[in-house]
Amino acid sequence: MRMIILISFLIFHLNAPAQQTDSSVVVPSNTLSAPIIFEHDTLFSIQSAPPTITIQERANLINMRISDITARPDFSADSLLLESDSIASRITYRREIVMTITEEDARFTDLDRIGLAESYYNIIKDKTGSIYEFKGYKQLLIFLAETAAVILGLLLFIWGVNYVFRKVLYRVLKKPIYPAFRMGSYTLLSPEKVGKLAREAARFLRWVVIIIAIYFALPVLFNIFPWTKPLAEKLLSFVLNPIKDILRGVVHYIPNLITILIIYFFTRYLVHGVKYMANEVEKGVLKIHGFYPDWAQPTFKIIKALLYILMFVAIFPYLPGYQSKVFQGVSVFLGILISLGSSSAIANVIAGIVITYMRPFKLGERIQIGEVSGDVIEKNMLVTRIRTIKNEEITIPNALILSGQTINYSAAAKENKALILHTTVTIGYDVPWRKVNEMLIRAAKRTEGILSTPEPFVLQTALSDYYPEYQLNAYTHLPAKMAELYSRIHQNIIDVFNEEGIEIMSPQQVAVRDGNTIHMPEEHRPADYEAPSFHVKVQDINKKRE
Repeated sequence: MRMIILISFLIFHLNAPAQQTDSSVVVPSNTLSAPIIFEHDTLFSIQSAPPTITIQERANLINMRISDITARPDFSADSLLLESDSIASRITYRREIVMTITEEDARFTDLDRIGLAESYYNIIKDKTGSIYEFKGYKQLLIFLAETAAVILGLLLFIWGVNYVFRKVLYRVLKKPIYPAFRMGSYTLLSPEKVGKLAREAARFLRWVVIIIAIYFALPVLFNIFPWTKPLAEKLLSFVLNPIKDILRGVVHYIPNLITILIIYFFTRYLVHGVKYMANEVEKGVLKIHGFYPDWAQPTFKIIKALLYILMFVAIFPYLPGYQSKVFQGVSVFLGILISLGSSSAIANVIAGIVITYMRPFKLGERIQIGEVSGDVIEKNMLVTRIRTIKNEEITIPNALILSGQTINYSAAAKENKALILHTTVTIGYDVPWRKVNEMLIRAAKRTEGILSTPEPFVLQTALSDYYPEYQLNAYTHLPAKMAELYSRIHQNIIDVFNEEGIEIMSPQQVAVRDGNTIHMPEEHRPADYEAPSFHVKVQDINKKRE
């Protein structure tokens, strides 16, 4: 584009050097006068000069000024003015002095200074006006030719762009040779969609190139005509000034960018070092007294978050526009948004950190939180996820876990201590308690998954009005199979009691006691004990009324 502007500028001024060379006629310096020449025609002669230069040097300066102003494309003879004061008279062109006439010049003529100045002014104006009237048509033809050349070049360029995109790129883009964009196993963009997207991008790029070419061709066209040159400069400034500002800003920002990169890479390698130590602690290679291996990764994540927060705080003052009102307004808005909308999230994060170091449970352990019982499948800073025996996945906020009670069934098994499963059975007072204890222990030992050592044991937890309560306790190392073990224990209890001919029931008497056998074991009854008979007393109601 610079070459186009330069060529247009050279074509535009191709006649100016010739005019200046032809008009600069050298007169021998030993003459007492020097001619003022324009277009090979002597306008008049001067016979005086200031003390610092010769007459010929003064004439050459005047000739050069006249040639310079008439060589301009926007020259107009009407812009020549004659200005006089008490000291001298001056012929000017748009505030530029062309010639100064003094009293010394008038001394060699029959006219006074003002009359001589008017004579010189009329001669210069008439001659330059008549010559430029002819040159104006010639210059206009040159302008039109240059305009046509620029437009033709623009049309050829647009045609070439269309040809390249239509004949070359579109044919290539139609071929199904594009790879699919995938994210893991998911196909984000199929080859057909990639090809369609590439064709749309090529079409958009074609219009961008054409619009840019037209935009930069307009300043060239406006630069041809003198009266539209300001528009050309303004159009170029719309593009060049932002580019200059951006480049200037990038250059000035380089020191801050270097500082940001140093802070970033320092933090990054520091994080890598902390990660390496965390992995070593987790593997058990590096041991720290009082620091459990399962704390390694959560601690690393906390330190990593703190390091990146500190990095952002350190980088923040070096960001572009850090002190601008917009930047400060966005920062305040984000701060308010976070403070108002993340109170519960922050509470869960803090609870998650506390739970991590409390170590109430680990992944895969069987726990109970409130009324929810199941295996821990995920634990993060916000929530804990549990899968129940019904294959239900339940999400519990960490804040709720911290404020409630957690039962860990797997902790005892991992510490080589068996978990005690317990269930309660109620049997009537007529069955000896030793017999009940023996049957319950026998049922527990039959259950697969229940340990024989330590042996199961029975506790009598209550003596109710109608029956005692027997609690069977059995040891196991399989807390994950609690539901299945309870079911097997209950099945074996039923089988053992049925084998012994004892009903698992708790009789309750509400009314008549006469005629019922006493609810005591048989060996504890008197030797001559017989079940009492029912006593019935008949009374005549009518007689009672009398």
